[in-house]
Amino acid sequence: MDVPLWFALLAVGYLGVKLFRPPLWLICALLLGGYLLADSLFASVIDTAVK
Repeated sequence: MDVPLWFALLAVGYLGVKLFRPPLWLICALLLGGYLLADSLFASVIDTAVK
């Protein structure tokens, strides 16, 4: 079964918010931080560390 990555992330995110009930500011901070980090100089460092 092939599931698109965006759909899997959306489903996991929805279930995580539904089950764990994190505060809204934490969700926004994680999304904004991930977005800003992906477009920074640290993106290449993180990419090599993950691989």
